[in-house]
Amino acid sequence: MKNIYSLVVSMALLGFSEQAAAQEVLTDSAQAVRAQTDPKELANPSVVGMGRSKGVVVRYEMLPRFGLRSEGKRSDIGNAEADVRRNNKFEIKAYAPIINRPHLKMVFGVGYFLEEFNFKQPEGLEYPLYKQLQDKDLRSLDAQLITLKPFNEKNFLLVRLKGELNGDYGKYSNLSFDKYLKTSVEAIYGWKKSPFFAYGFGVQLGYTFGRQSIYPAILYNRTFNDRWGIESIFPANLTVRRNLSEKSLLFAGYKVEGASYNITVSPPFMLNETVELRKSEIRARLRWEREIYDFIWFGMEGGYRYNHRFDVYDGEDVNSDPLIKSHIKDAAFLQFDLFLVPPKRFLKQ
Repeated sequence: MKNIYSLVVSMALLGFSEQAAAQEVLTDSAQAVRAQTDPKELANPSVVGMGRSKGVVVRYEMLPRFGLRSEGKRSDIGNAEADVRRNNKFEIKAYAPIINRPHLKMVFGVGYFLEEFNFKQPEGLEYPLYKQLQDKDLRSLDAQLITLKPFNEKNFLLVRLKGELNGDYGKYSNLSFDKYLKTSVEAIYGWKKSPFFAYGFGVQLGYTFGRQSIYPAILYNRTFNDRWGIESIFPANLTVRRNLSEKSLLFAGYKVEGASYNITVSPPFMLNETVELRKSEIRARLRWEREIYDFIWFGMEGGYRYNHRFDVYDGEDVNSDPLIKSHIKDAAFLQFDLFLVPPKRFLKQ
């Protein structure tokens, strides 16, 4: 039986951590502090009160037992249902600035993601899709470049380019860019109205809703007082922030997550050279972040996951109808992470 608990424990001891959205990656606590006293600072999407920027993150998530029901949409593909005993996710991300000038900031990030499905009765699985999910993990290796271009004290451009190798590959020697590469891009033009309010409009091309598509992006970061604020890139996420203290923050809101994975399932997919699993979900979440020691923070998040899509498609025809439509029963989730932030002595310089 596959198990990643030992991997989670060993990596967590390193004290790493991550940010999910581009705006969070670019949030610079030092800039936010200076913005309180320097109204001539060049524009950026961060506002006073946002949490410390995260450089490295290790994250583990578990979802308890839930049902999975699938319906084949081709005559040679049948129907099936099964119980998933546990769904584990492990992720590690790291970000580092490569250019940090007043008129141009660039951050490079890398990440690794693994998701495993442990079925209740794996020895009795006959459905090819379920057998593949039980035997091989879904994996992702990604690299991204985030660019912030301030034009003056009021206007800025935020761009993120990302490439991912997504699939059920087991050995990295079998990786193929042609087979597994997925690309996405985000671009937002914004206005910094004050140290407490920034907003912007743009577009996102990515897999948030399971398949590659273009949708609008509305950035809205606002701090109302010393306790309350909002951080959002709508419609992908919206979060209300509660500053409990300098060392403790509470967040509540929703987030849309999605991805596309090239997988190998045969039979009955011998007629399809590439099969693509598209998944997306909407999460209602409550998150707490707390400083452990200066630059080491701890995060805990819980909530409820609503499944939007978990379908298998012909990977060669992006506009084709699904080969298998699946329904995952909605379930609660629990997530833990450790992350590194800039030490306080750096912020005072």
